[in-house]
Amino acid sequence: MSAPNYPPPPSQNFYPPPPDGQAAQAHYPPPPSQAPATQYSPPPPAKDNQYPPPQQHFAPPPQQTIAQPPPQSTTPNPAPVAAAAPPDSFNANVASNMPGGAPSAAHFTSQAHVDDVGSFNGGAYRISHRDTNSVLTVQLAIGCPLHAKPGSMVAMSPTITLKGEIKFSMKKFITGSHMSMSTFTGPGELLLAPAMLGDVSSIRLSGSEVWNVGKDSFLAATDRVQKDLKAQSISKAMFSGEGLFNYRVSGTGILFISSFGAIIRKDLGEKEQYIIDNGHLVAWNCQYVIERVASGGILSNVAAGEGLVCKFTGPGSVFLQTRNQLAMAATLQGVKVN
Repeated sequence: MSAPNYPPPPSQNFYPPPPDGQAAQAHYPPPPSQAPATQYSPPPPAKDNQYPPPQQHFAPPPQQTIAQPPPQSTTPNPAPVAAAAPPDSFNANVASNMPGGAPSAAHFTSQAHVDDVGSFNGGAYRISHRDTNSVLTVQLAIGCPLHAKPGSMVAMSPTITLKGEIKFSMKKFITGSHMSMSTFTGPGELLLAPAMLGDVSSIRLSGSEVWNVGKDSFLAATDRVQKDLKAQSISKAMFSGEGLFNYRVSGTGILFISSFGAIIRKDLGEKEQYIIDNGHLVAWNCQYVIERVASGGILSNVAAGEGLVCKFTGPGSVFLQTRNQLAMAATLQGVKVN
């Protein structure tokens, strides 16, 4: 039985094969749907018998900053841009310009991320890596001493002499304060840092003012700065977050204090009042009282979660820290702090 012959599909055209030896010269008619195309002649091969030629590699350009021209606008007639307002049209440092009685930008004095650089008799200092990883770098001259908290040294030059001093007292023994003091004597470079993640700030003493510093906030001081441990009242010791004893610092020189978190300085005018939550005090030179901040009864005070606070009255200055050690410790232990 012979195989059936089927007609080709109507959409295809079949052409007879070219004669032998003339395949290269055969010209086939174009498809019905396309116009006749010109004959394509391939380019001659390269001289080195490689096609396509190998890719050429160029050396990178030298490292330099090239000013890029501004992008060209594709709009044929761009609209005119309104002129910017003069920079002094709004001054945020003036309280009268702020809406709703908001404080001006200069209300607080914060030196975060800005190196504190200064000098004193016999040396110079720089406070860098502000806010959380602050480091105090001191350059001491020959014979110039610097008193620091024990264990605060990070590094020092081999030419610096270190001497420890122990002063025993019942107040320090009861309160757990440091009864020893480290004295570094130049020449050379000294690096100091606090134990907590926080900032370091400097207070320049002129001899006429007295500062109260938390016993955990003292870091270092120059030679002519006097430091003594003084007791607070029972109410301040229980509710201020600073304990029964704190340091009373006076004299002439520079005092270096440390904090848990960032340090903010608040300057108060005559009879100006300011409220700071307990546990956030670092140093102060004005009077304060302990009072309840929330209005209403006991339930309102408990629900507010603030409890008793420190109310300062000017004139004077207060250094406060943005974190609370006791609240942080309770958080790490999984205790909810109201």
